[in-house]
Amino acid sequence: MVFVVASQPYTILEELPGGVELRHYPAHTLISVDVAAPFENAGTAGFRPLVSYISGANQARQKIAMTSPVTHLPHSDASHTISFVLPEGMSPEDAPLPVDGNVRVVEKPDATVAALRWRGGFDERLAQRAEAKLLSSVQSAGRTPQGSVFFARYDPPMTPVFFRRNEALLEIA
Repeated sequence: MVFVVASQPYTILEELPGGVELRHYPAHTLISVDVAAPFENAGTAGFRPLVSYISGANQARQKIAMTSPVTHLPHSDASHTISFVLPEGMSPEDAPLPVDGNVRVVEKPDATVAALRWRGGFDERLAQRAEAKLLSSVQSAGRTPQGSVFFARYDPPMTPVFFRRNEALLEIA
């Protein structure tokens, strides 16, 4: 069985050193949840309430299409924000209110983002390696980071590990 989900649109603006893409992301809407868990468990802990939301656990009981990526923003060793990108064109006003008080709708303005893609597994060691490479590329290109590095995962768990797409991302001023 193959699952096909829409991916968040972006435009590649420029190639930076080390295989990093400079991208423009249009304004979009996220649903997000903060989780208290170690890095390795944060995605799973955040995934459940977000899947419930798009499956109809919202005040309108509306089902919402799954899109990719799922993003992961670490705040500390045990604090993370996990988010789903809502379908293109769904504004915060269009998104039904969550039933779960821990889930929130977040409006993201358009942004320029540096992105480094890797294939394969996703764990803290691989994420830290990608983060270091991304930061090095951004610095050598003379770009100014804005905020913290976050991560994106594009594929469902049944995708063979060697086919999985992951990214380290960083907003650029």
